[in-house]
Amino acid sequence: METLQIRTHNREEMLDITGQLRNLIQANGWSDGMLLLYCPHTTGAVTVNEGADPDVIRDILVNLRKIVPPQGDYRHSEGNSDAHIKSSMLGCDQLLIIEGGQVQLGTWQKVYFCEFDGPRARTLWIKFLPA
Repeated sequence: METLQIRTHNREEMLDITGQLRNLIQANGWSDGMLLLYCPHTTGAVTVNEGADPDVIRDILVNLRKIVPPQGDYRHSEGNSDAHIKSSMLGCDQLLIIEGGQVQLGTWQKVYFCEFDGPRARTLWIKFLPA
């Protein structure tokens, strides 16, 4: 298993980690198979979405905040219940196809680490499953 270290700078943000994943694939010589990304943090997530227009990320974060506001009818004492809910909504993992040493993404797609309770130091677990 490999790990990817991520440093976030805001309470909520989506960081493009596509380049880091491509570097990891190349450094390890992974050719054909599946790449499992897993976020072991209950207030973080991983997702795939558009990377060409930064307004998409802004729209996702703004509207998640509307759907699950920071202040609400929450009993969790740490004050980050919204972050836990957003993490569950987006999910803690992604399974990506690797073919010919390249992560297979659509034309506009990027892979994002989603922070909902930052800033923090985060770790993603990454497992290559050969074909």
